[in-house]
Amino acid sequence: MGPLHGVRVIEIKGIGPGPYAGMLLADLGADVIVVERDAKPNGIAPPSATDVHSRGKRSIALNLKTPAGVAALLRIVAQSDVLIEGFRPGVAERLGFGPEACHDVNPRLVFGRLTGWGQDGPLANTAGHDINYIGIVGALAAIGSADKPTVPLNLVGDYAGGSLFLVIGILAALLEAKASGQGQIIDAAITDGAAHLMSGFHGWRDIGFWNTQRANNLLDGAAPNYDTYATSDGRFLAIGALEPQFTAALLDGLGLADQLDASAFYPAHWPQTKQRIASVVASRTQAEWLAVFDGSDACVAPVLNVDDAPAHPHNQARKTYVDIAGVTQPAPAPRFSRSACSQPAAPHAEAADSDAVLAEFGYSADEIAALRHDAVLR
Repeated sequence: MGPLHGVRVIEIKGIGPGPYAGMLLADLGADVIVVERDAKPNGIAPPSATDVHSRGKRSIALNLKTPAGVAALLRIVAQSDVLIEGFRPGVAERLGFGPEACHDVNPRLVFGRLTGWGQDGPLANTAGHDINYIGIVGALAAIGSADKPTVPLNLVGDYAGGSLFLVIGILAALLEAKASGQGQIIDAAITDGAAHLMSGFHGWRDIGFWNTQRANNLLDGAAPNYDTYATSDGRFLAIGALEPQFTAALLDGLGLADQLDASAFYPAHWPQTKQRIASVVASRTQAEWLAVFDGSDACVAPVLNVDDAPAHPHNQARKTYVDIAGVTQPAPAPRFSRSACSQPAAPHAEAADSDAVLAEFGYSADEIAALRHDAVLR
């Protein structure tokens, strides 16, 4: 059932990092109830029934712009452990379910707020997206070619800096609440989380191990033993042979052991060494090179796309991917020795669970019908 079995989470419908944080909690066994933001489809996210981030959750559609909708939400909050929202600062308060209103009905509630810029600061009330958030914390500037930064999907900001740090905060606050009996507010800013991810680079910069010139450092694609190389069939190898023993295994597999020595991997010689390795890698297909390095410590792996990744033997052996309602997707992670996570249920459509959820919280059939009649419930 997962280690969070028995924890109830209310997720106010959002996009990207909020739903992903809710999915992580649902994967770990929490009962996650998604509250649609109004009584009609709001268009701010993919349809829930086709959204992987909606797996394992239940959905209820409340019009939170009505007093009755907010009252219904607070009735659910009173019997829940966590609420997640991603509005701009002050919006939840104006709608009537800010932290103070929620803590009035449930002092133990963990109120998670996930935003790009945070709850304060000069940018707090402005719009933004992942690329903007990682832009001001040094992450975007460090990724890409020498000519320009490259957008690293929305993994660094939204999901790593946002969702993961929110979930860390929620778990820590739940643990603290067991001792104190009190909930608290979590201000999870994507800028804060993404900046935190850059901690090591600040340390390396301080000791002269890292510089701000992109594609000029050990881990940013400049080093010949830490980069991707094209094979003869237009595919790529990912090479990460940093340590000397791994570099030796790499050169042995490439047939370059008698042509390149340790000095070839000094920064001054990186461009020439990279060109030599690229020429050799381009002489064979990806499959041929994988056969050469099979079982080797050369730190060589194929670069696979989302269609190919589930078929990799290691991923298959570990059941890293699962099939849910005909959609191949990553399995819950991490794994637990006792409280194993079950396979998530298929995503539910918006409002699929409205009646059932309200009934759990004491609403009669007549009350539910009245809410639907008044366009409070869908």
